[in-house]
Amino acid sequence: MSEPTPQLIHVALPDGTPLELPEGATLADAAAAIGAGLARAALAGTVNGELVDLATPLADGQAITIVTSRDEAGLEVMRHSLAHILAEAVSELFENVALGMGPAIENGFYYDFKMPETISTDDFEKITQRMREIIREDAPFHREVVSRAQAQEMFADEPLKLEILDELDPEETVTVYTHGDHLELCRGPHVPSAGKLPRDAFSLSRVAGAYWKGDAENEMLQRIYGVAFASKKDLKAYETMMEEAKKRDHRILGPRLGLFNFIEQVGPGMPLFSPKGATVVRTMKTWLAKELMRRGYEEVLTPHVYRADVWKTSGHYDFYHDNMYFFTINEGTDDDPREVEFGVKPMNCPGHVLLYKQNMHSYREMPLRYFEFGTVYRHELSGAVHGLFRARGFTQDDAHVFCTEDQVVDEVSSILDLVDYIMGTFDLPYTAEISTRPAKSIGTDEMWDKAESFLKEALDRRGIPYDINEGDGAFYGPKIDIKVKDSIGRTWQCSTIQVDFNLPERFDIVYRDADNTDKRPWMLHRAIFGSIERFLGILIENYAGALPLWLAPVQVEVIPIADRHLDYARSVAEKLEEVGGRVEIADQSEPMKAKIAKAQEQKIPYMLIVGDREAEEGTVAVRERSQGDLGTMALSDFGEIIEKAVV
Repeated sequence: MSEPTPQLIHVALPDGTPLELPEGATLADAAAAIGAGLARAALAGTVNGELVDLATPLADGQAITIVTSRDEAGLEVMRHSLAHILAEAVSELFENVALGMGPAIENGFYYDFKMPETISTDDFEKITQRMREIIREDAPFHREVVSRAQAQEMFADEPLKLEILDELDPEETVTVYTHGDHLELCRGPHVPSAGKLPRDAFSLSRVAGAYWKGDAENEMLQRIYGVAFASKKDLKAYETMMEEAKKRDHRILGPRLGLFNFIEQVGPGMPLFSPKGATVVRTMKTWLAKELMRRGYEEVLTPHVYRADVWKTSGHYDFYHDNMYFFTINEGTDDDPREVEFGVKPMNCPGHVLLYKQNMHSYREMPLRYFEFGTVYRHELSGAVHGLFRARGFTQDDAHVFCTEDQVVDEVSSILDLVDYIMGTFDLPYTAEISTRPAKSIGTDEMWDKAESFLKEALDRRGIPYDINEGDGAFYGPKIDIKVKDSIGRTWQCSTIQVDFNLPERFDIVYRDADNTDKRPWMLHRAIFGSIERFLGILIENYAGALPLWLAPVQVEVIPIADRHLDYARSVAEKLEEVGGRVEIADQSEPMKAKIAKAQEQKIPYMLIVGDREAEEGTVAVRERSQGDLGTMALSDFGEIIEKAVV
């Protein structure tokens, strides 16, 4: 008898090329069919867009990709697998270890542990050594789908895993992974076997306390962080970048340059800006405000606190309560007390909406563009606070645009033009990302589809390439996020352009259309810096403290060679101040070289050395902080340089 003809399935590769495989083939088989090199490098793959293990069986008509460590998805799988290897090593090396969770994160991974022994960085060497041994043993990762009852039995000795299981939907599929004797409750995917992981391209970086599931009401666990890359070369490049980042840390440079301080007595996340820091912040605001008003924005000012009713109307009371500061005051009398609750604003939006609502607006007035440098306060967990990057009190360069539907694309395009102008001023290259409708959201499909298409059209009009971040929009509308890259290659989330379906409905705002009917305006949130403080922190690290001339708190240090030159130094300073320059005089009784060194340490853009010759000729000897000696220049000519830098 002849053998039966095997059934075939057809799948599609990313470029649309069809691939024919025998029935029952897996992603690993597909990789082998494409090429032996790809099969060796493959870590996982996608099926119809979902990231899955290589052992996943395929069906006819599916679209597939194979991912390696060269792909972001492949790196994520690799890092996730390393987190499990870390958990396995710690479980073997220490006693009474309860396993928490261990996801992949940007540049690496972490794992949370509950255990009696305190882990320190001194333990990293033996943990790393055991991880490398486990990788060398090359045991496979095996995925199994089980019932919730089976999983509870399997993890009977793991209290944290049981807690996760208790919170799962009873109908949700439970998957577990085994790696040798190590068992994990995990959705996956993972690499096929440990030998696919690099032994020399990861390292353990730090250990920290972390509340279980990020909730301050829960117990504190020990979290071990690691970094991991596709190659030892990539790891070395990252470590070099991080060493450079330490030198640029704004939390160190800011106080050293006399810009700001964090004082324990005040509380975490509340920066106090000194005169120099206040000068920088004021200059940033002045510069941006002039540009905004040139583009048709109007400045508004709103209170720091509102009655709780405002936050109930906006939805913040229910959905953002734990991140806000509330208090009550007696608005009655001693005989008739009346306690009223107030909330400190975590954002400026409700105030702008309330201002809009005070008047009836015609379509002829649209768009209305309100901006504000509004200081807001958010109750960030103390462990999450990080210098100016994540503070509890900060000032947003906030704006809200109220417009008609047919104006949305033009307005978003105009905001993108503003982003380009501002980032270009600081030589910060950037990319864009659109975040689309999440699972829980308000508004109709039509509203979301239209809003997302408007954002795409505006980006296309500006010629800005963008990625799609599926399902990561806010519940009230899609958004564009702008990510900038600094001088040492780090990426920062800065500008945001957000469509809001929520607040116009909640506050019932309208405009009168040409046919004399009331219509709901479209509302756009936008922040370019994100927050003044955070953007300043980025700039300090990007420039290693050497801010551009126009933004530097002190632009010129006048250095007299001897005390007899002080009068001329003062006259130089006065002339530069007349054209708007920010000037200091180094009048200390110190050698000139010491004065120059101090000015260099303070990152002052220009140092003007003045002595007998300069006083006689009306000149200045110019030193620039990075170029050094620029020679002698007429004071009037140097004054023109400073005058051009005045905001």
